[in-house]
Amino acid sequence: MNWWMFSRLQDPAARPHFRLRRHPPRAPAAANASSLSTLEEVGGAGKGKRPHQVMLTRLLALAAHALAEAETRPEPKDLWKEPINATMWLPCSDKRTWEASEGTNGYIMISANGGINQQRVAICNAVTISRLLNATLVIPKFLYSNVWLDKSQFGDIYQEDYFINYLKSDIRIVKELPVELQSLDLEAIGSLVNDTDVMKEAKPNLYVKKILPILLKNRVVHFVGFGNRLSFDPIPFDLQRLRCRCNFHALRFVHKIQQTGALLVERLHGHRPHPSPLEDNLLGHFTRKSVLKGYKNDPTKYLAVHLRFEIDMVAYSLCYFGGGKDEEEELEIYRQIHFPALTELRKTTKLPSAASLRSEGKCPLAPEEAVLMLAAIGFKRNTNVYIAGAEIYGGRHRMAAISRLYPALVSKETLLSPAELEPFRNFSSQLAALDFIACAAADAFAMTDPGSQFSSLVQGYRMYYGGGDLPTVRPNKRRLASILLKNATMEWNEFESRVRKLIQQTKQVHERPVARSIFRHPRCLDCMCRTEN
Repeated sequence: MNWWMFSRLQDPAARPHFRLRRHPPRAPAAANASSLSTLEEVGGAGKGKRPHQVMLTRLLALAAHALAEAETRPEPKDLWKEPINATMWLPCSDKRTWEASEGTNGYIMISANGGINQQRVAICNAVTISRLLNATLVIPKFLYSNVWLDKSQFGDIYQEDYFINYLKSDIRIVKELPVELQSLDLEAIGSLVNDTDVMKEAKPNLYVKKILPILLKNRVVHFVGFGNRLSFDPIPFDLQRLRCRCNFHALRFVHKIQQTGALLVERLHGHRPHPSPLEDNLLGHFTRKSVLKGYKNDPTKYLAVHLRFEIDMVAYSLCYFGGGKDEEEELEIYRQIHFPALTELRKTTKLPSAASLRSEGKCPLAPEEAVLMLAAIGFKRNTNVYIAGAEIYGGRHRMAAISRLYPALVSKETLLSPAELEPFRNFSSQLAALDFIACAAADAFAMTDPGSQFSSLVQGYRMYYGGGDLPTVRPNKRRLASILLKNATMEWNEFESRVRKLIQQTKQVHERPVARSIFRHPRCLDCMCRTEN
């Protein structure tokens, strides 16, 4: 029966179309048992040995049967809610207890690397360092990356004037260096600081001791890279609060992104007469008027899922995903081009095996694994599901399992018309901003890689603005890997019970642990206020 149920899900005629889909769905890939099995031959990839095989085909069939049986049963009560004590925490990092800094010690410039998420962290760290050193911040620049392939600058993503004005009571911000400083050779005078000069998560006193003298001498310091170069603890209370204020209040998307983000949210949610504080922050005035006419009006819930399974993530992980020699060769070529340092390291250093990486939970979850988690948690088959992320490695073939178990599946590419997407093509960071809006505003959000900067920032936003109504599913990948690898023959009830217990433990409400990122976990007195219910 289980196998028959799963074969029925492979039949396009047996699947209802999601009512939110604007464009006709593409024809499904040819379905057969092997296309969905993805036997995780992780132990001896390339060595002819297969000590570990996770029979995902069997688990997927059991999931299909369980979802069919669950259609008439109520969902778990906590599926769309955080624990009650989450309502005790309220946003308050917008409150200030100091006078504005005059920024008289010089100018700080940054050229941030990475994608939109790494850049956002760098911006807020630069704001904090500017206050610490009584410096004037120049609007940050973004470095071009051969991975992200996006030439967007600050003003293409965030509202410059809003940023400057919102933080004027904290620091001084200008759009350009003064003319008399623009001709300086910063490298020659020792004002160019890269990531080798400042350790990762450096403490504030390092900037006072090492950077402030350069600033006072040369009047300008230029940080290049600046990825995660400021610690989260120890740091003075007001500086930590400023960092929160920057992330959760000062960075507003430009109107182009807000308007299209509002289209996405309304096509997912329907028209809601009272926008949430989170939607007000992300969408500005576009959330206060109907951006759609004659389109879906009844409010509905949706689940957003961030599938971090793009080729860069898959290649860098050094994990094996059942694709044999073709997969290994394709990923190795990609590593040689985009991660040459990793390729060289593999020649001289014995790195963990694919089996070890998987058992430690260090492999990105494939779509097959993610959908099993969602089914076990209790999301019904008719759940509206928004998929965030760039192009999934393996394409439709890899997405077959999740689209068959959850046919009400959409993305920005299916919700928006080609004309609506056109202004964002070739701008991966701006497309990521649209995904950020859709994920942050979702009634429930599931991440598949807790280490992802994108997922962490979304989780933080939902925690800050959610008021206990915006739960995030955050799996312990090591424990989930143990369930998938070592219990391939278990029955669905046991699999469901173990996964639910795992997820329940990660949803517990607690104050930010020491050294944990405030972008990911702002539930602390630096960023939020605690009330007694």
